[in-house]
Amino acid sequence: MHYLALACDYDGTLAHHGVVDEAVIEALVCFRESRRRLLMVTGRELPDLKRTFDRLDLFDLAVVENGAVLY
Repeated sequence: MHYLALACDYDGTLAHHGVVDEAVIEALVCFRESRRRLLMVTGRELPDLKRTFDRLDLFDLAVVENGAVLY
């Protein structure tokens, strides 16, 4: 089976204790380079997420604030 997109949560999935490991970043980069789409889905508010995680550029779309905002 070939997946066209990956949707993942931030807290407890990509980040642990508020930090995203470099190995996770590298895996996201590899996934992105395979011409598939990355989506982040989180309950965090956008300004807080931007302060915490500076690699939103890796994602095609971020669904934040429990679905209230698409970024």
